[in-house]
Amino acid sequence: MKRARFSEEQIIGILKEAESGVKAAELCRRHGISDATFYVWRSKYGGLEVSEMRRLRQLEEENRRLKSIVADQALDLRVLKDILAKNGYGPR
Repeated sequence: MKRARFSEEQIIGILKEAESGVKAAELCRRHGISDATFYVWRSKYGGLEVSEMRRLRQLEEENRRLKSIVADQALDLRVLKDILAKNGYGPR
């Protein structure tokens, strides 16, 4: 997995600079990021505080974990149905 070049705190700081009136082009040049990166950050993290961003990250991780659990259970159910059908206990 690609390591992030900027921490969440740094991203929030850069976005706060933009909110205070610094032009996006100037921020991008100063921090060595592309315009596209800046606008992606702004759409994803605009208006968030550092604590809110950390909570968002926790929720995203929990959601990923739960989706994995559901996928595993769905696979288990499919295997059980196949086994039952193979042994003659399936729907008739």
